[in-house]
Amino acid sequence: MVEEVQKHSVHTLVFRSLKRTHDMFVADNAKPVSLDDRSHKVKMAVKLRTEYGSVLHMPVLKENAREKGAHGVIDSYGHKQYLQNQGDDDEYLITGTHPYPPGPGVALTADTKIQRMPSESAAQSLAVALPPSQSKMESNRTASSVGDIYRHAGIPERSQPPGLTLAMMEAGGNKNSALMAKKAPTMPKPQWHPPWKLYRVISGHLGWVRCIAVEPGNQWFVTGSADRTIKIWDLASGKLKLSLTGHISTVRGVIVSGRSPYLFSCGEDKQVKCWDLEYNKVIRHYHGHLSAVYGLDLHPTIDVLVTCSRDSTARIWDVRTKASVHTLAGHTNAVATVKCQAAEPQIITGSHDTTIRLWDLVGGKTRVTLTNHKKSVRAVVLHPRQYTFASGSPDNIKQWKFPDGNFIQNLSGHSAIINTLAVNSDGVLVSGADNGTMHLWDWRTGYNFQRVHAAVQPGSLDSESGIFACAFDQSESRLLTAEADKTIKVYREDDTATEETHPVSWKPEIIKRKRF
Repeated sequence: MVEEVQKHSVHTLVFRSLKRTHDMFVADNAKPVSLDDRSHKVKMAVKLRTEYGSVLHMPVLKENAREKGAHGVIDSYGHKQYLQNQGDDDEYLITGTHPYPPGPGVALTADTKIQRMPSESAAQSLAVALPPSQSKMESNRTASSVGDIYRHAGIPERSQPPGLTLAMMEAGGNKNSALMAKKAPTMPKPQWHPPWKLYRVISGHLGWVRCIAVEPGNQWFVTGSADRTIKIWDLASGKLKLSLTGHISTVRGVIVSGRSPYLFSCGEDKQVKCWDLEYNKVIRHYHGHLSAVYGLDLHPTIDVLVTCSRDSTARIWDVRTKASVHTLAGHTNAVATVKCQAAEPQIITGSHDTTIRLWDLVGGKTRVTLTNHKKSVRAVVLHPRQYTFASGSPDNIKQWKFPDGNFIQNLSGHSAIINTLAVNSDGVLVSGADNGTMHLWDWRTGYNFQRVHAAVQPGSLDSESGIFACAFDQSESRLLTAEADKTIKVYREDDTATEETHPVSWKPEIIKRKRF
């Protein structure tokens, strides 16, 4: 069977040609652009006037001082002034800092009216050599101007105060960074990842496949579906091993315990069940949610189960006693996803109220509320090695840093309702959306290195191409997706791909990181 050659538009082919040319001729992307002398002088003149406009009145021509004596002069305010370097051919003399008479009724003299503009080099040397103004330094220690607040927005408070740079410059420090050419930040080159390709489609469910989980031994995986069944599949062959029935509505979440032979499931029937896989029977029910249960997760080190629901709460359960330890209240809309980790904060929830909450497990209270998203947060994933996590929403995928939820960066481009996120130790982040598209990202740089839109199963509508859940197996060499065409699709890395055959079409463009 001859494979059909994928057709590309003229625009795509031209764009690829441009990328190849760019990679060929612009090898050293870190090389700075050569400065234009004329524009540099104009820029420096503007910076001089902006930064040192308040002290440009201070220099007075030296010829005026020679008329009043070589060793010192008496200015109009009665203060004796001295030349900076006696014997040198200096051009300027430091006079008083006040351009006005000391009191009312005192007329300006001819000397005080001399306001000459210094040359560029003299003003630079003068700004560095100025003596500190005690009152100015004191004010900088205690308060910041509105300009300082805008200029230093987003800088942590642990760093030096905004006024310290100007105070150091007044004190004769070498912190005149305003006169240095600043290089614009560029995106670092992403790590190369081989592309992922579809190699197996597993059919068997009679409804949308809503959730998926791989067991810790990496021998089998489990799926939950809108057909109200839970199915267990052999991971190597893709064959069905077992079907579990008991839910009376869509199964929305499944997870396999690594500490006991238990499988936990939840669904739109408000039920949370614990299955004993030695007998394939339900041994516990967890009652308490008032509406559909959308997701669940197990704590990695203690026997605690956390569930989230459409009733705007998340609940913490003791696995053995079935007791509800805490009800995590605070969200104002359905809680779509919940994740647990051993470190603080131990519980993270994402909700349709557009917020993410980090919870204190012991107190059952919110530690941090993240309000950066503009739309519903349906997916949250924790990085397996780093102390970071990502959240998915139709506006952006955002990366955050624990424990306080500090914003790292946006991953923009997947403009759809993102239902699921998964990440492996190699730094490959996968996002699956309602329209059937799947984007693969480099975690560190946020570079989107592959986009996949698999065809729906024959017999299904083209609109039934949504991806509801995805997960890597324990070896992280296979990616499983649960989809709306009633199938499970299995992807793996292309072993034949190399960086030469699949180059990174990456452009080191100047980036502007959005704060929100």
